[in-house]
Amino acid sequence: MKRLRTMHLILFVLLTASFAVQAQSYKNPKLSADERTQDLLSRMTLEEKVGQLLCPLGWEMYERNGDEVNCSEKFKTTLKEQHIGMLWAAYRADPWTQKTLENGLNPELAAKAGNAFQHYIIGNTRLGIPLFLAEESPHGHMAIGTTVFPTGIGLASSWSEELLTEVGAVMASEIRLQGAHIAYGPVLDLARDPRWSRVEETYGEDPVLTAKLGAAIVKGQGAGDLSNESSAISTLKHFIAYGVPISGQNGNASSVGIHEIHQSFLPPFKAAINAGALSVMTSYNSIDGIPCTANSYLYRDILQKDWHFSGFSVSDLYSIEGIHGSHYVAPTIQDAAMRALTAGVDVDLGGDAYLKLIEAVKDSRIKEELVDSAAYRVLRLKFEMGLFENPYVDTQKAKQNVRTQANIAVARKAAQQAVVLLKNTSNTLPLNKKIGKIAVIGPNAHNRYNMLGDYTAPQEDSNVITILEGVISKIGKENVSYVKGCSIRDTSWQNISEAVEAAQNADAVIIAVGGSSARDFKTSYQDTGAAIASSNTVSDMECGEGFDRATLELLGYQMNLLKAVKATGKPLIVVYVEGRPLNMNWAAQNADALINAWYPGQEGGNAIADVLFGDYNPAGRLPVSIPRNVGQVPVYYNKKNPNAHAYVEMEATPLYTFGYGLSYTTFEYKNLQVKKQANNQFEISFLVKNTGNYDGEEVAQLYIRDEFASMVQAMKQLKHFKRFYLKKQEETTIRFTLTRDDLSIVNQKLEQVLEPGSFQLMIGAASDDIRLHTKIEVN
Repeated sequence: MKRLRTMHLILFVLLTASFAVQAQSYKNPKLSADERTQDLLSRMTLEEKVGQLLCPLGWEMYERNGDEVNCSEKFKTTLKEQHIGMLWAAYRADPWTQKTLENGLNPELAAKAGNAFQHYIIGNTRLGIPLFLAEESPHGHMAIGTTVFPTGIGLASSWSEELLTEVGAVMASEIRLQGAHIAYGPVLDLARDPRWSRVEETYGEDPVLTAKLGAAIVKGQGAGDLSNESSAISTLKHFIAYGVPISGQNGNASSVGIHEIHQSFLPPFKAAINAGALSVMTSYNSIDGIPCTANSYLYRDILQKDWHFSGFSVSDLYSIEGIHGSHYVAPTIQDAAMRALTAGVDVDLGGDAYLKLIEAVKDSRIKEELVDSAAYRVLRLKFEMGLFENPYVDTQKAKQNVRTQANIAVARKAAQQAVVLLKNTSNTLPLNKKIGKIAVIGPNAHNRYNMLGDYTAPQEDSNVITILEGVISKIGKENVSYVKGCSIRDTSWQNISEAVEAAQNADAVIIAVGGSSARDFKTSYQDTGAAIASSNTVSDMECGEGFDRATLELLGYQMNLLKAVKATGKPLIVVYVEGRPLNMNWAAQNADALINAWYPGQEGGNAIADVLFGDYNPAGRLPVSIPRNVGQVPVYYNKKNPNAHAYVEMEATPLYTFGYGLSYTTFEYKNLQVKKQANNQFEISFLVKNTGNYDGEEVAQLYIRDEFASMVQAMKQLKHFKRFYLKKQEETTIRFTLTRDDLSIVNQKLEQVLEPGSFQLMIGAASDDIRLHTKIEVN
């Protein structure tokens, strides 16, 4: 009898548990993400659903005491009052956040903070919904102790999908190890105006290059497979046409037609979404009088209806408030919030505009179904990522596996592949390691933060290698002299005479000039994090978000420094470290060798030295054109017909154009063959031979020109490219496939169509260096 009672008790407990699970289906991992999301939504109050659409500033939400990290009172209060579902930039450290190496979070502490957030929210809320943590990661996770890669424009100079997939995997892994889930990046804006402060974040001026490299980053970050513990949600920035503001000023309206949006600006986003991106960020600009954060055509029609996008959209920081207070098209913040939600913007980043939706729903000013739809998009991804079952991370794994030697090696490889050799008179490079004495000069020769670019956390000195340190590692400290010469911007001091003396006593001179996006604690910042240019302090910063330029000239005494050192008559190697294409006319005429390294990241000094001394043969190619003069802007290779004519003062062509870059060896292109296949598909093949004296890489590029079309087309448009390695005198066959999509255009009805006709087919080493040419017929 006792045994029978025990069996009945066990059965009762099992049945009770079963009913409990059934009663709370969202907690049942055997159900689909959709079923669990629908069940959870049915249990949530309006306030709880709106809370899932809020993503406040995260760095205010923790308290650190030594090696312990706990939730701050602000976090507890915000959670209680707003039922928040996300945090943004909890691990971020920079002058804007006032988080430093001393009071910020290293990877282990970041993991502790993430665990603390999750433990508190699960244990202290009615439904125990875990938190999403979103982090900036345009060229590495913007947190202390992570791996810093070249900025976007540098990564794009590699022209390597394989490399960017590898970089994306490192960034996603480091984010997830620390307990975060969403990576803000890649930045897919097309950069056609170098005055704009955020060129450094982009992949350049071309939609095809940007599309392929952006998709590669997304694939590396997990391709949308959230069941993989190393996968992050990629947030694409910025939707749409943000990188072409009027006057080059960040956030200004963009003057661009709807056809051009479909032809050039949307394809990179579509490619990245097809690759698995699950989040899209709005942009601050307006187009044709409509703020992008309130444009239903972008989010309802294109993303949701046409592209069947299953992820969620998020406003840029305070851009919903901007509908009211910047664009002045909404009389109140509540009206701005309703406009954004109605347009299809799911998440409110940083602000609390969406809190005002609660009252709007209760007053029947907006339907609750719109809130439900947005909350569904967010919650479903939490279920897909498995956060309800596994919200915590191993803090020791974060300590051991972020910024590993393997990850640093990827950063060095990325910096090497980003270097673009623009000039090399009489084989000045590579330098012989037994050359004798080398003078390393310039404001960017030994400045760690000037190597890193914007969206970078504070660094331990040992984490960043400068050009000076890279050169010393090759030939020894005793053979190197260093003089800064001048600053990037500050004209209150200079020691050019000392630089001249060092050059006179050297056998060759390496001079590093350019720009800087290095933020400091003296600079003021807007609420959005954009820096404010000020005459009160003179930092190096002349680039990075908010630092737009009216000219592209070198600032400060840099030109004086260049000319003074040139007058010594010593071999002059000029290295530009920069975030935007600056004026290089003097260097192009007077330097013996000219290198563009962009912002090369933490391993930049090693990578540049590898190139200077021949341990690495450069093969970087420009992803953006370098103008001769700011008066040409915008100048990009794929402008629409007709051909540009010369100005009175100068040529209309850029100084260095898209796709350009030199090597220490030479390559021959020959034997072009075209085979037409069914469905207007063409198989293209040709031979490339390394005809020089060095092993090296080449970047073969395929361009087309539609001779006659129903809409005006680009004079030349990249369609395919490939970076590959050949030993000296080795040759290989390169193959590309031209598909219907490659040959299609967007017609007047905004439909992608294939029109019959002739196409010029051009293959070469740059957009202005075509080696092979033929025609194909499409019927």
